[in-house]
Amino acid sequence: MSRLPDMLRTQRFDDYRFYHQSTVNQTLHLFSAIIFLACYALLFRDPALAGLVGWLAMLTRQTGHFFFEPNGYDAVNDVSNEYKEAVKVGYNQTRKIVLLLVWGSAPIALYAYPTLFGLFAPPAGRLDFVRHVGALWLAIGIGGGLARMLQLFATRGVTTGLVWSFKVLTDPLHNIALYWNSPLKLMRGELIDSAIADADWGDEDSEEAAHLT
Repeated sequence: MSRLPDMLRTQRFDDYRFYHQSTVNQTLHLFSAIIFLACYALLFRDPALAGLVGWLAMLTRQTGHFFFEPNGYDAVNDVSNEYKEAVKVGYNQTRKIVLLLVWGSAPIALYAYPTLFGLFAPPAGRLDFVRHVGALWLAIGIGGGLARMLQLFATRGVTTGLVWSFKVLTDPLHNIALYWNSPLKLMRGELIDSAIADADWGDEDSEEAAHLT
């Protein structure tokens, strides 16, 4: 059990130093984390609305990854972007594109098949349609997380999959604690987080972190 906190710290450190170097991306993750907390609060009260809010949070953070995060050679960590994509524990850009395509197809599917083959009652109006989209988006989000967890079980071990799942669920709180000052850095004109080069999270195996997770 003592290994689990080390694995969690390693996954979080890798996530920070490899995939969140842009202060714009960090700032968007901060906003996204706050929205995700609202999603969590709504989850058991209004799942359909939680699905809509959750994907607003997801799009906010993915905008940071796709448009602001450097995609070339990573001089800070001395690795290529291809390497980072290959060793990423969670969703790399290829997997994210597939997930976003599934997400984007949900409203189209519901427009073509309003009850989705009997899964929903016929919508009485636009609001019902929007709520059905939210419910389907929630299912896609949960399904995407479970699918990656099971894939990690098969490829990297059950422990890695469970640690990653816990990391993802607690990312909103961790992102707020980590990126609360990113908007200030951005306003100072610091587009790349200079603190990453000297970051030390007390992990002696940080150089091999991607392989260990």
